[in-house]
Amino acid sequence: MKFFIDTANLAHIREANALGILDGVTTNPSLMAKEGIKGEAAIAAHYKTICDIVDGDISAEVLSTTFEEMVEEGKKLVAIHPNIVVKVPMIKDGIKAIKWFTDNGIKTNCTLIFSAGQAILAAKAGATYVSPFIGRIDDSGWDGVQLIEQIARVFAIQGFKTEILAASIRNANHIIACAEAGAHVCTCPLDSILGLLKHPLTDIGLAKFIEDAAKMGA
Repeated sequence: MKFFIDTANLAHIREANALGILDGVTTNPSLMAKEGIKGEAAIAAHYKTICDIVDGDISAEVLSTTFEEMVEEGKKLVAIHPNIVVKVPMIKDGIKAIKWFTDNGIKTNCTLIFSAGQAILAAKAGATYVSPFIGRIDDSGWDGVQLIEQIARVFAIQGFKTEILAASIRNANHIIACAEAGAHVCTCPLDSILGLLKHPLTDIGLAKFIEDAAKMGA
């Protein structure tokens, strides 16, 4: 499973990349705003910086909602760097835009997926990734991991090449569950990635090793 970090924070991106396990980055307008990035030029420059840090797919989200505007915005985004993947919302014109991008050799990430039906449409249009929002589904009283399992079954049966990118990850357990459910990619905040490192028995064992090493005069 690939690991993407879901942030626009450069320090977090650099820290995750330094682990040696980072495969890409996803962002959205909310994450950009959180970092104080405003305006088309500033956003483009920020994406360029992210691409210079991480050698992998970088999802850059369109801000428009009509077919023509999404296509024009997507063209500008992919001109920033070859690793840019155009992030498109799951709406009618979004599907049309994904098909256009696919036909023109441009990678896409269909975001705001909340059902298997939506994932099927995006895959049929040729999306590189579909992004089911696991945490938000859980918040609504449904099971986000079950949706990952359902999409994985459908894609396997139908032979879709689209990758399942589990998004809206809230904790390390979400990452493990999505890996078990068949997600090809998991995108999450730095805290969730670092959470995979933690186990109390590891801490106890390391403390014991250090104690014993000190007794040996090491």
